[in-house]
Amino acid sequence: METIIRLSVAIGIFTVMICWEYYNPRRQQMTPREQRWPINIGLAVFNMVLMRFTIGGLAYLGAINASNQSWGLLNQFIITGWLKVGLSILLLDLAIYVQHVISHKWKLLWQLHQIHHTDIEIDATTAVRFHPLEIVISMGYKIGCIYLIGADPIAVIAFEIILNATATFNHSNINLPTKIDRTLRWIVITPDIHRIHHSTVQSETDSNYGFSISLWDRLFKTYVDTPEKTQTTLDIGLPQYRKQEELGFVQLLLLPFGLLNKNKNNK
Repeated sequence: METIIRLSVAIGIFTVMICWEYYNPRRQQMTPREQRWPINIGLAVFNMVLMRFTIGGLAYLGAINASNQSWGLLNQFIITGWLKVGLSILLLDLAIYVQHVISHKWKLLWQLHQIHHTDIEIDATTAVRFHPLEIVISMGYKIGCIYLIGADPIAVIAFEIILNATATFNHSNINLPTKIDRTLRWIVITPDIHRIHHSTVQSETDSNYGFSISLWDRLFKTYVDTPEKTQTTLDIGLPQYRKQEELGFVQLLLLPFGLLNKNKNNK
């Protein structure tokens, strides 16, 4: 049931975003969808199947186990109900922010995470463009954090739904009215905020790491409000990977391991 709920919400949000992008885009894309989408969606399907038959359900089971054994920070206090759910979600979101920062700073993890940044356009499909090994490592990290936090099982399900929904939203190429964007960004990561993180400018790539709420970037001084170029003209992706025809599905799987005979992995 958990998987059905998560998948239904994810597909629903994705459908809304790609329709919005089509009828009211923020940026005009130069690379056709037919070239990018099969790769991005192919990675998403591959990763989903991989997780389904490996460790995909361990996050929820870990939360139940931590609760039954009274393991983790929140289980050391008398915190119940919606307060525990809310604190669990907040701390899990902080954990994902920290993971994202580490994925950019630690070269071994960047070798995997760079796959996400090789897309030279950004839209809802970019949200699922991840290397399978990064997905597995991310799940292992998340399970560890669930035990450390003592996260509520319901919060774990809710957090996965929120994370998927906000990632799809903030990667999307939707034309959100400026006034609405300026108001929302005080709380959540909007597409204009996260698009800066996908800029080819290094100082901008190393900013705006949040996926759900903008609190962590503001608190830890990684928030950038405005890019050097305008939102509609800033260059997306990595400077060393501009030829998308060289980065097909198989090429992206091999890229982190230096199997493309390119010395372009240094960030």
